[in-house]
Amino acid sequence: MKSPLLAVAAALLMLGATSAANAKGCIKGAIVGGVAGHYAGHHGMLGAAAGCLYGRHHAKEQQEQQKQQQQGQVNGQGKL
Repeated sequence: MKSPLLAVAAALLMLGATSAANAKGCIKGAIVGGVAGHYAGHHGMLGAAAGCLYGRHHAKEQQEQQKQQQQGQVNGQGKL
């Protein structure tokens, strides 16, 4: 039972090391989702997939908010 979970965790860590720019938020979400899915009826893979999708969505929202804040600061300084 532990070996599939360890294999998934190792695969996610290797994936995160190779493509960190595209997987922002995916690794943390997949780990949390996998653990939650495992304890909620032995659906660790499904939980990991859902956690990855949510993590990527959340990271993208945070990135957009940071861009908007930076644009607001630039616009506010340029009006002098």
